[in-house]
Amino acid sequence: MRLMSLSMATQEVATSRRDFLKLIGGVGVGLTLGVSITNQKAFASEQSASDVSFEPNAFVRIGSDNTVTVMIKHVEMGQGTYTGLTTLVAEELDAAWEQMVPEGAPADASRYNNTLWGPMQGTGGSTAIANSYMQLRTAGAVAKSMLVAAAAKKWGVNADEIVVSSGVVSHGNKQASFGDLAEEAAKMPVPDPSTVSLKSPDDFTLIGKTKLSRKDTGKNNGTAIFTQDFKLPDMLTAMVLHAPKFGATLKSVDSKSAKASPGVVDVITIPTGVAVLATDYWSAKKGRDLLVASWDESKAFKKSSVQIMEEYTELSKKPGLPTRIDGDAVKALESSDVVIDNTYEFPFLAHATMEPMNCVAQVSDDACTVWNGEQLQTVDQMNIANLLGIKPEQVTINMLLAGGSFGRRANPRSDYLLETVEIAKQKKGTPIKLVWSREDDTRAGYFRPAYVHRVKAGLDADGNINAWQQHIVGQSILHGTAFEAFMVKDGIDATSVEGASNNPYDIANLSLELTTVKEGPTVQWWRSVGSTHTAFAVETMIDELAVKAGKDPVEYRMKLLQKHPRWQGVLKLASEKAGWGKSLPEGSALGVAVHESFATYVAQVAQVSMKNGMLSVDKVVCAVDCGVAINPDVIKAQMEGSVGFGLSPTLMSTITLDDGGAVNQSNFHDYQVLRINQMPEVEVHIVPSAEAPTGVGEPGVPPVAPAVANAFAALTGKRQHVLPLNLKG
Repeated sequence: MRLMSLSMATQEVATSRRDFLKLIGGVGVGLTLGVSITNQKAFASEQSASDVSFEPNAFVRIGSDNTVTVMIKHVEMGQGTYTGLTTLVAEELDAAWEQMVPEGAPADASRYNNTLWGPMQGTGGSTAIANSYMQLRTAGAVAKSMLVAAAAKKWGVNADEIVVSSGVVSHGNKQASFGDLAEEAAKMPVPDPSTVSLKSPDDFTLIGKTKLSRKDTGKNNGTAIFTQDFKLPDMLTAMVLHAPKFGATLKSVDSKSAKASPGVVDVITIPTGVAVLATDYWSAKKGRDLLVASWDESKAFKKSSVQIMEEYTELSKKPGLPTRIDGDAVKALESSDVVIDNTYEFPFLAHATMEPMNCVAQVSDDACTVWNGEQLQTVDQMNIANLLGIKPEQVTINMLLAGGSFGRRANPRSDYLLETVEIAKQKKGTPIKLVWSREDDTRAGYFRPAYVHRVKAGLDADGNINAWQQHIVGQSILHGTAFEAFMVKDGIDATSVEGASNNPYDIANLSLELTTVKEGPTVQWWRSVGSTHTAFAVETMIDELAVKAGKDPVEYRMKLLQKHPRWQGVLKLASEKAGWGKSLPEGSALGVAVHESFATYVAQVAQVSMKNGMLSVDKVVCAVDCGVAINPDVIKAQMEGSVGFGLSPTLMSTITLDDGGAVNQSNFHDYQVLRINQMPEVEVHIVPSAEAPTGVGEPGVPPVAPAVANAFAALTGKRQHVLPLNLKG
């Protein structure tokens, strides 16, 4: 999600929230609409009187020291959440940027639910800004209204005569800071959130403006607290020895040498393996290395990557489950003048977060407290409660910063959290920090599924597309999770086909089928989810058809997108800024791709060349339409980061299984990701828009690979249908 990211079809979510809640055990919380003020007293009681002077709602606290604290319900994992959501409050509050302080909110869906997901708290699907836009603006406006009311009473003037600017409340020659008014403002009646006035976009002083400093700058000076930094008295560090193959189980273990290793406190067995507990990470690792375990592989997955791709390819030639049927693609193909039949292959991918999986938990007889870079609060509360046999409200989750996620920390099965809690349950009262090494997550973690697409498309005599037949084969990331019941309809996993099921091109005869494979490694969402593979298949095929028809790839797309002006808008902007159609340096070529995911539209033009016989990506020009641009600098940073992230699977990243089903890769030396010296120049252009804001954490990833592949084809004349690309052409 993503990128991480959590992908949800909005139109399906609304009708399925109750079903989801029943499945995960019932939440027993209300839906937070606008600004929650019903829990104001309960929330305030959690804070000491010296900490809080004025708290108009669940999102804003103003102290007598003039600090405005914004409770951030979405995890900050590098995507700029602390900055973006703080901006929304500061804008309507007319605060000074310097006085704004973000703080991670606790797990509590009654106050901090993701309003696009119903009564559930979590981060994913690029929804943080989209679901918080009006909510946090309203929270700021309510706080401002009460400050103004306090000033009006103090000075004996009309509230509508008072001006608030940059954190100063004034009337004529009278001035007061927020801190000066906090105590009196806390006594004012809380206005109905629906009655407060919000600014017109013309009056914005922060939203849409550049040069706002990031609010997660503690990463620059070492003061930021990630789970890896977090410590508690008497805490033990745990590492788990996992099975070498997916589905294998522990048969026996000899832990004598491990227990005798310096620093090791205990060795315990848990459902997913053997945990070594020690006074520090290195001692735990050395102790784990001394374990001698044997595994029952009778139910293990033992196929190689080669076997998987061969199987998927054969399945792609057979009928699948119909997902979208427009016209009659089979008949239209038979009458086509030209037919192109391509098979695309996409490998398993690791999330490769900078901070590998980790969690701190402490369990007592009737409660559990967790500290981590928390992405899926409500689901994790439910899963932990079920494990311990307690109520979800007895599970306290404290949200820290996360060193990246790309969907990994939004695991529907709460895998590494449950490991931590399972260990802490056996060591009641003792804080346990579980740490997964890079090797652990690369070999035994959760991957972006592998896929095969077969796409057959036909052209008529005039070069128009008259048929499109696409069949996708791969594992479901929802199978066996609580999300399956409402995100899998008639056997179709929405996340497997997104980006293809909404193919925007004007094609009269189009069919899309899906075959879901049940067995394989553990899988889950990966930044931009289904669009990581569907965009490549669609956009490279469209490009190939354009060239076959003798048409310019940009003009060809523009004609096919006449019913979709926002797609056209980003395509036009990116191609113009990239100098499409103009002369290029000798030995260079351009490639284009455009895609929509999570309601955000992105087009990219890649410029490539051959250097020393190898493909070089020299520049990427990106245009993005994400509605109202809250923080342009953050949007640009996310697009730049998306290009770098998307180039990894384009050029080098792959997870492969050996002949026995074990993962070949282990760390960055053999699971390659883009290095800074390989990063191309990136130029980002934001489409001005008055549309509701949408997310930017994930949508910049999908167009990267097809834009590069299309440029490579333009340069060499060779089309490639397998990722990562053969860089020698």
